[in-house]
Amino acid sequence: MTIPNTMRAVVLTGHGGLDKLVYREDWPTPQPKPDEVLVKIGACGLNNTDINTRTAWYSKTVRDGITDKGGKGGYAEAEAAQGSWSNTEITFPRIQGADVAGHIVAVGAEIDTTRIGERVIVDPWLHGHGEWHLAENACYFGSECDGGFADYVAIRASNAIPIQSDLTYAELATFPTVLTTAEHLVWRANPQPGEWVVIAGASGGVGTTVIQLCLLRGARIVAISTPEKAENLFALGCAAVVDRNSTSLENDIRDAAGGPVDVALDVVGGILFASLNGALRQRGRYSTSGAIAGPMVEFDLRHLIYKDLQFTGATITPPGLFARACRLIETGQLSPLLAATFPLKDLARAQEAFMAKTHVGNIVVAME
Repeated sequence: MTIPNTMRAVVLTGHGGLDKLVYREDWPTPQPKPDEVLVKIGACGLNNTDINTRTAWYSKTVRDGITDKGGKGGYAEAEAAQGSWSNTEITFPRIQGADVAGHIVAVGAEIDTTRIGERVIVDPWLHGHGEWHLAENACYFGSECDGGFADYVAIRASNAIPIQSDLTYAELATFPTVLTTAEHLVWRANPQPGEWVVIAGASGGVGTTVIQLCLLRGARIVAISTPEKAENLFALGCAAVVDRNSTSLENDIRDAAGGPVDVALDVVGGILFASLNGALRQRGRYSTSGAIAGPMVEFDLRHLIYKDLQFTGATITPPGLFARACRLIETGQLSPLLAATFPLKDLARAQEAFMAKTHVGNIVVAME
């Protein structure tokens, strides 16, 4: 196929509001480096990192969650020098988007041409040399380098994971960030068969994937969500759904599980933090990969000490985790939850829908 010199792209011009997302039809098409492939993008999913990076929410000077005002307009108190997930500065203009599905149309000099034509999904963590868990040795796709809100992207060949699946590109694009995040989050807490797991943010892309991964491990699920999403969550296999707005959330969790829970998995933070930890049994495990409801929480340290709790965070994933998890997609053990699709030029509108959190699953930008 003929690869055009220019392409469509949504370019982030700086930290701030939705107006920082600029749609272009004349952006230079990237050229693959020797160890890279060029992917023609079929679809690219949305995730919280897109919002957090655009608004510089990661800055330690921001103490709120992703509010409607902050998500749409940015945070005046944010420090640009701390604007990325690793609290370092990123450069603009930047094409965001970590959740790419597409096919390879060209390869760099070091890559076998037999890869041309492969359907792939992109592993968003680009590990460098050295210890994989150090931020200085990890680059995130669509953050420290250009991502997938465009027609084409050049990506390291080892991060373009071949996928044998009948799923559409839009369905495949629901997976990359949520699957790496969810599998890492579950791996850190290590739920066992028969254990009770409570999941905050259960209806989102990460949450619905966490549910499926925990069920594959034989755990029983209490989902925290809103009543209007309960039917979808029961259909996924949850044993119980409790209302996140309940004034007695800790007791509701315990009642649903018939006692304290073994594991709490959290992508929300904020006011849910205390109830999640209050519902844990002695030697229970809490793991978190997000704090969209607010990073600042009040916590009695004695609760951690005298219940012998285990707390873990989950961000940078181990090398190879995503490629192994992709086999669950190929064998049909994980199902995509595609909530909605938007055209590329409507990325800002897609982000508004994403931030409204009325959907179940994930929202995707489709290139065709």
